[in-house]
Amino acid sequence: QVQLVESGGGSVQAGGSLRLSCAASGYTYSSSCMAWFRQAPGKEREGVAKILTHNGNTYYADSMKGRFTIYQDKAKNTVYLQMNGLKPEDSAMYYCAARLDGCAPLLRRSDYNYWGRGTQVTVSS
Repeated sequence: QVQLVESGGGSVQAGGSLRLSCAASGYTYSSSCMAWFRQAPGKEREGVAKILTHNGNTYYADSMKGRFTIYQDKAKNTVYLQMNGLKPEDSAMYYCAARLDGCAPLLRRSDYNYWGRGTQVTVSS
C-alpha cells in the first residue's frame, strides 16, 4: 500500500524558510519520481518541483526556481522541499506526489498516481 506522509508545514513571516518532508512507503522508492505540488484556495494545483529518485535529477517549475530546492534521502525514502525567501503568495497546501515508473517529461498533476494529504504553509507579510 503506497503511503506518502508530508510534514513540516507551518506559519512563517515573509522572508522566512521552511523545509517540508515527505516520507514514502509501500513501493520501490528508488525507481520512482517524486514531486511537490501546491494549491492555494480558489486556484488550481500547480507543480513546484520533481526529482527522479534513482539518480537525483531535478526539475523545477519556472516560477519556483531559485528559492525552492527539492532533494532526497534515499536511505529514508524521503523527499524534501527546502523553501527560502518565502512570500505571502507561497501560502498554500503543499502536496507530495509519486509516480511509480519514473518521471514524465513535464510536471503535471495528471502524471502522478499517488498523493499525500498535504501540509499547510502560511506566509504572513
